[in-house]
Formats: sequence, C-alpha cells, structure tokens
Amino acid sequence: MSSILIKNVEEIVTMDKERTRLKGYSLLIKENIISKIASEIEFKADEVIDGSDYFLYPGLINTHHHFYQTLTRNIPQVQNVELFNWLKYLYPIWARLTPQAVYYSSLVAMGELLKTGCTTAVDQFYVFPKSQPKELVDEEFRAAQEIGIRFHGCRGSMSLSKKDGGLPPDEVVQTEKEIITDSLRVIEKFHDKQPFAMQRVVLAPCSPFSVTEDLLRESVKLARSYKIESHTHLAETKDEDEFCQKTFGLRPLEYMEKVGWLGNDIWFAHCVHLTEKEIDLLAETGTGVAHCPVSNQKLASGAANIPYMLKKKVPVGLAVDGSTSNDSSNMIAELKAALLMHRLIYGISSMSAEEVLSMATNGGRDVLNQQEIGSIEEGKAADMFLINTKKLGFAGGLSDSVSALVTSGDSQIVDITVVNGKIVVRGGLLINIDEEKLIEKANKISQKMIKG
Repeated sequence: MSSILIKNVEEIVTMDKERTRLKGYSLLIKENIISKIASEIEFKADEVIDGSDYFLYPGLINTHHHFYQTLTRNIPQVQNVELFNWLKYLYPIWARLTPQAVYYSSLVAMGELLKTGCTTAVDQFYVFPKSQPKELVDEEFRAAQEIGIRFHGCRGSMSLSKKDGGLPPDEVVQTEKEIITDSLRVIEKFHDKQPFAMQRVVLAPCSPFSVTEDLLRESVKLARSYKIESHTHLAETKDEDEFCQKTFGLRPLEYMEKVGWLGNDIWFAHCVHLTEKEIDLLAETGTGVAHCPVSNQKLASGAANIPYMLKKKVPVGLAVDGSTSNDSSNMIAELKAALLMHRLIYGISSMSAEEVLSMATNGGRDVLNQQEIGSIEEGKAADMFLINTKKLGFAGGLSDSVSALVTSGDSQIVDITVVNGKIVVRGGLLINIDEEKLIEKANKISQKMIKG
C-alpha cells in the first residue's frame, strides 16, 4: 500500500461543509484516499513531506474545456471578434485535426491545469473531421491516463452543418447515426461508474445551433439509459438567443426544456443570457452551470448572474473554457477573474474569495456528481495541491490562505499537485511528461494546422 504523509501543514483549507481551516495539522494519504487528518500522525509512510511552509487546498475542478484549442491560441484574426464570427474563422482550421493533434493538445491543456492546481478536468470534444479516424476522443482518454489527471471526457457532436442552417462547415459534422453509434462505443470502452473513478464519459452535443432536435433527444435518452451525465453550451451570446427564437420560436433554455434537457444529470456551459425566472428553473430542476469568466470577457459575451445562481442554490462550477477563447488553461487565474468580474458588475459584497474557491471545488463536485472529490476530508479522494508561502508574490499577504490563493502570487504555478494519491506535479514541473518535448511537438502541429 503506497502512502504519503504531509506533516505540520501551515494551513489546510478543507472546503468541507463548515469550510474549516486547520493550522499545523498533518495529513496521511493511503493509496488513493485521505486516510487521516490530525494534529499529530505517527506513521511510517513511503514519502514524508514537510508542510510547514505550505498552504494545502482541495484539487480544483474544471467543468468545461476544449483541449484541442491549445493548438490555435492567439491567432490575430480572431482576437477581436465575437463568438459566431470567431467560430466561422476557426472551424476550417479545426477541420485539420488529427489523432496526433488531439493527443498532444490534450497533454498541453491537462499539463497547464495540473500545474495550476486542477486535479479533475472536463473536456468537450466535438470536432470530427470526415478525413480522420472516428476514434479521436480516445486520444484524450489516453493522454489523461498518461499524465495522471482525473478526467470526465465529453463525447461531443455536431450534426447541423451550414447547408442545413447551422454554423459548422460540412466537413466537421456527422450523421445522427454515426454520433449515437460512437457515443455508445465510447461509453462502453471508457466509462467507470465506480466511486473514485479516474475516467468517466459524458454525452455532449455541441450547442443548439450545431445539432438537430432529434440528436438532442436521442443523446440525453442514451445518457440516461447508462446513468451518465449530459452537457452542452447554452445562452452564451445574444446571437444564440436570436438564433433559437428565429429557428425554434423559443429562448435557449425554453428549447432545452422542450427536448428534455433539464435535471441534476445535466449542466450547461456559460448561461450568460438567462433571466432570473430561467435561473429559478435551473434551481428547481437541479440543472448545473459551468461558469467561464475569462472566455465570457474575452469574447464580450457578457456576464452570467452567478451571485443570483448561488443564492438560489444552482450547482455552479468554474471553468477555463477552450484555450482559443481564453488562451490559457490556468485555473487559479480563473478564480481571480471570477471574483473581480462579479464585484465589478454586482457589487463588493456579491462575491468573496471563499465563494469563488467553493465554486471551483464543491461546485464542480456537485455539477459532476462525483461526491468523493472537492474537499479535504477523511475518506475522500486524495486530490489536492500545495503552494509554498515563502514566495515573493505572497510576501506581506499571508493573513488569509484563501485570499492569498485567489488574489496574490507572482505565478499561479503550484509546487505540488496530488491526484488519486499520486504526485503528478513536483517543484512546479510535471512528473509523468517531458515538458520540453511536449512543447516542441505541440508547436509544430499547431503551425501545420494554422498554415494549412
């Protein structure tokens, strides 16, 4: 049985129900579980870490991403356009995705996440070029296993091409039969329903403007038959609102209600343009939200009313979104962005640093329905990260361990990340991957895709 003892931690931020903080406590990991938390622990562990200079936090949970977009960051032509035009420019580039591109882009995104305290990641993959093998999403699961992150992989889809009234070009859409058949394959190959699962499958049609009504209905039906979750984009922009009202005669959430997409096994990315009445419906049905503050700001999509969602107890997780609409997969930077965005718009008392951290831990746990993650408690998954307090960016700012994480620091790179009881980041570097080789490979693939 492998074991890690972290002794005399400066402060453990548990994010349990009472949001307890423990000074000078020790923590014992046995295999993949937090075995004991106490002021003193006597145990001959395989590894002992002196935690006296560290703050320790629960692993962060990223509830929405598009890993493949790490290969198309900072393209000048899409730095100053809104979502629909942004997509129209990028779809032809993404049509050049290959299995190799998916694999390396996934490692880049997951590596960034792990190095910024994220231990569980969701990815929505929905671009399946006709010229490529159908098993592209398999490359994400392979990369996740190799790098050591807990992964909820979304088998996404697009079935409504531009010629059918949708947004994507024909070369990246699939038929409904192809999508359902492969979704079934992915579930049976990768989904682990057991507690402490490292890999789970989610079904995730891309958006109301890129899939048919029949696909939405069939997809959620399939998901529920296997008791897995469903996910999609919703109410991200005013353009989407206008599309739904023109095409379906309904607002985006009304349309999703019509096709059976509400419930505690569903969560939507963004939800920027919802009324309070619509948010009440999310609360009543237990439907979750992935909040993406940096992406929403960069694309000028707007600001979701997260303070009202939290007040109504809507399950809300935090997310970095795709790397082309964020240009980073930095979860700690996302914490700060969320805090400042809502204070600016909704007032100084609308959001606290602790509430933001709760979104990125407890909120992600509730959105994903994986109850053994999201807090530091005995019997929970050994997912956590540590930051050394003796850094220039924290000097003079150690009075509050949560605010220090969210608002301070000259870098968001953490010192140690532990996932499922295994150290995957040490000294700020990835353990299981050669970072230099990964960077070189990703840059070559990126340039080939962009230049076409």
